[in-house]
Amino acid sequence: MGRLDLDKNYLIFGDNLDVLREYIQDESIDLIYLDPPFKSGKDYNILFEESNGTKSETQIRAFEDTWQWTITSEETYKEIVEKSSNPKLIDLIVAMKERILGTNDMMAYLVMMAIRLQELYRVLKPTGSIYLHCDPSASHYLKLVMDTIFKPTNFRNEIVWHYRTGNIAHKQFQRKHDVIFFYSKTHKNIFKPQEIKEYYFQLYGPQFKPSFKGRKHGKDKYGEYRISFVDDVWDISAVFTLSKEHLDYPTQKPEKLLERIIKASSNEGDVVLDPFCGCGTTVVAAEKLNRKWIGIDITSLAVDVMENRLKDAFGRSVSYEVKGIPKSVKDAEDLAQRDRLRFQEWAVRRIPGAMPAPRGVADRGIDGTISFLDPETRKANRIIVQVKSGTVNPAVIRDLRGVIEREKAEMGVLITLKEPTKGMKTEAASAGFYKSPAGEDYPKLQILKVEELLAGYTIKYPPLTKKRIFKKARKIRDTELTMRAEQEEMFRKEKQAKLFKKKNPS
Repeated sequence: MGRLDLDKNYLIFGDNLDVLREYIQDESIDLIYLDPPFKSGKDYNILFEESNGTKSETQIRAFEDTWQWTITSEETYKEIVEKSSNPKLIDLIVAMKERILGTNDMMAYLVMMAIRLQELYRVLKPTGSIYLHCDPSASHYLKLVMDTIFKPTNFRNEIVWHYRTGNIAHKQFQRKHDVIFFYSKTHKNIFKPQEIKEYYFQLYGPQFKPSFKGRKHGKDKYGEYRISFVDDVWDISAVFTLSKEHLDYPTQKPEKLLERIIKASSNEGDVVLDPFCGCGTTVVAAEKLNRKWIGIDITSLAVDVMENRLKDAFGRSVSYEVKGIPKSVKDAEDLAQRDRLRFQEWAVRRIPGAMPAPRGVADRGIDGTISFLDPETRKANRIIVQVKSGTVNPAVIRDLRGVIEREKAEMGVLITLKEPTKGMKTEAASAGFYKSPAGEDYPKLQILKVEELLAGYTIKYPPLTKKRIFKKARKIRDTELTMRAEQEEMFRKEKQAKLFKKKNPS
C-alpha cells in the first residue's frame, strides 16, 4: 500500500498497529481521536433492519469485546520491554504485570493499548493533540500509560462528557458520563476556545435572568441566551434510538462531540485520524468541517458501515480511498497470510446475505451462514459457509457435508483461495440438490473460488425473503453546511469587532 498521500481521505480495513507502522509517516497527523473498546459488559453487535423496519434476529459481532491474556499479549509485552525507547513505559508495564495486575484481561488490554499509543505519539505532529475516550473500568490505568508516553506536562484536560439516558441504577448512582483525556504532543499545540449559547431558562429557570457583564446576550426562537466559553464538562446528548443520527451501531458517539474536538484542536485542511473508527462519526464530522481524515477499523463490517454512512450523508461530494479490502487474488492471499480470521470474515461478507460467525466462539466448521425463510412453513433455513485459504482436497468437502447434516442445514458453500480439485467437484456434485418450496433445484453443496468472488460471481440459492440493510444515515444537506459556515463566520466577525473596539475605544 505504501505511505499514504495525506492530501486524500482514507478508510482502512486492518489492525491499526500494522497500518500505523507501515503506512503513516512520523509527525504527519494533526489530531487523533480514539475510543478503544474494553470489557463494558456489552455485546458489541450490529443489528440489521428487515425490509419491514423490524429488527433482524441475525446479528454480527462487530468487534470482540474481550481482551484476554494470550500468546499475542505475551509477545506484545515482550516487544515493549525489549524494544521500546521509553524507559518509563517499560518500568510501568513491568510493574503493572509483575506487581499489580498479573496476566489478566486488564493487563492484556494495557499492553495492546500501550504499543499503539507509542505509534500514535510517533505520527502526531508537534502541534498536534490526542483525545482518548476511556471506559471507566480502565481510565485510571490508561492515564498512567498516557503520562509515560505523552508526558504529564502535556496533559491538558480530563473532559467529562455528561449525557442523559433513561436508565435507573438500583445499587449505585447512575453513570451518566464518560471521560476523555486530552493531551498535546508539545506546548505548541493548536487550541481554539469554543463558544456556545447558554439559555437562561435551561441554566436558571424561566423566572431568573441574571446579568453577566462582558458576555453577549441575544434572543432567538429558543429564548434568551448568553455566549460563553466551553469548559471541561460537556453536556451533549447521547445518540438515542429516535435520534436522526442513530445507526443501530453500539458505542456510536454524537457528531456534536467530535465536531467540538475537531474545531478546538485543528484547522481546515488538517489531518484527523481515528484508529478505532467503528461507524465513522469522526470521519463524518471531519468531512463536514473540511478536514482530511483517516478512519481505521479491524472489521470489514465497520468499513461497510462507514462507506454507506458517507454515501448517505454526502452523496458524490465526498472523496476517499478504501485500503486493505482485497481487490485481487494477491491481495486476498496477503490478507489470509496476515490474519486468517479477517480473511474469513471478508470472504463470507462477499456473498450477499451471508453473516460471518461471531469471533471468539468455536466455529464447529461454520465460518458464516445465510438464512432464508420457507414461505409456507415459515421455518428458518440455513446455508453453511466455510472458508479455506490453504490446501484443499475432497476430504474438505466431505467434512462440510458432515457439518450440513449435523446442523440440519439445507445447503453448504465452500469458499476457497486455492483451485478446487476434480475430486472436490465430484464430491460436491454427489451431494445432490435442495428443492425449494417454489419447486426450483439448487446444488446442495457449492464451491466458489475467491477469484470468482472478486469477479462478482456468487452462489445459487433461494431468494432471501427479508432484505438486510444498514440503517440509512441522515443526509447532510449543502444548506446545513452553508448555515453552519455562515454562523461561524458571523461569530468570528463579531469577535473581531469586539477586539477592535477594545483596542480603539474612541
